[in-house]
Amino acid sequence: MPERPSKKKRPRDANQLAASIVEDVTGEPLSPPETHDTDGKIPAAVALGRLDGLKGGKARAKKLTPERRKDIARKAAQARCGTDRSTV
Repeated sequence: MPERPSKKKRPRDANQLAASIVEDVTGEPLSPPETHDTDGKIPAAVALGRLDGLKGGKARAKKLTPERRKDIARKAAQARCGTDRSTV
């Protein structure tokens, strides 16, 4: 049986199907999704993340003990060089 030209194919994805049904019922297309920067990031979310990120490192360094800082530095040196620097 030939396809009917009046029927359009429905998307299989549930979200796309719901959007197409809403468009059919209302008769107008849905608004496009929120605009992103060229990196694909939402500017408001980037600003919020930056606010928390600016204070994170300082707060962490403040609560570390000198021994723990040495351990972290030793592990970082081992990861970079592949050697054990505990005797240095």
